[in-house]
Amino acid sequence: MADPLVGVLGATGAVGGVVLEVLVERNFPLRDLIPLASSRSAGTTINFRGQDLTVREATPEAFVGIDVVFSAVDSDISRELAPHAVAAGAVVIDKTSAWRYDDDVPLVIPEVNPGDIEWHNGIISCPNCSTIQMVMALTPVEREFGIQRVIAATYQSVSGAGAAAMQELTHQTAAVAAGSPPAVEILPRQIVQNVVPEVESFRPEDGYTSEEWKMAVETRKIMHLPDLRVSATCVRVPVYRAHSEAITVECTRPVDPDGVRAALDSFPGVRVVDDIAQRSYPTALDASDNDDVWVGRIRRDTSSDNGIVMWVVSDNLRKGAATNSVQIAELLSF
Repeated sequence: MADPLVGVLGATGAVGGVVLEVLVERNFPLRDLIPLASSRSAGTTINFRGQDLTVREATPEAFVGIDVVFSAVDSDISRELAPHAVAAGAVVIDKTSAWRYDDDVPLVIPEVNPGDIEWHNGIISCPNCSTIQMVMALTPVEREFGIQRVIAATYQSVSGAGAAAMQELTHQTAAVAAGSPPAVEILPRQIVQNVVPEVESFRPEDGYTSEEWKMAVETRKIMHLPDLRVSATCVRVPVYRAHSEAITVECTRPVDPDGVRAALDSFPGVRVVDDIAQRSYPTALDASDNDDVWVGRIRRDTSSDNGIVMWVVSDNLRKGAATNSVQIAELLSF
């Protein structure tokens, strides 16, 4: 079949913009690209491969002729429009949470469970950014040592809440520097000079946020471990880009840091940076604007016989969203 006609739904947003960059960087084979967005953005232009493309309004009729759609909008819009794209003959690779928990929709990280793509029915879901980097680090450990319990604390950048949240951090930083009270509009609390333990909405039934719930449910689905015990605390920090996570893993077999380093180092997409003698460990700045999942501070969990603690950092807009989506598309046959 000829190279596919590609649509990017949400092309003017933070993730959609990075999808366009990644398509170019990875030289994804396509015959043309159609940028789609809300009526507010329709008629504007974006640059793709040196050409200015006019953004079209995302309507149910807009998907006719498109072979693959990268969906980078909010969940409600995806629920509304993705079925129309599938009906028009497209495969939808969706970055929202709209379809992740449907039993007939595969939830895919290409390095981890590429075979799940085979049973898609027109929609393939891309996991939450925090889940992706955690599962990339957990998978080689699970394959070598087995895993029975995971406890995670995240330190999530504001870009995870969208372009408006990034602007809010900039405006708040300027306001504080000028001695003015910072305006709080997008994020639940002031983020500059602060750490906020609220990412997405609280679940009244258990006190977890939906982000924390997602990490547990998605990890079990991707890794095919329905009984895996997972608990997360998700925190927003005043960083523009790249999420960091402190992860404690309880293994089912005896485990040691050197063995974990070796397992991680041989896993595609993971970069081990772990030399405390040289103060060598990954930070958000290291991970920003690249596709690696960086892992360091690998050490024994002194509270558990078979426990390991590690520090995991990744760019939430790239491997956590856009790059993972494009990698999924690369596995499809057109």
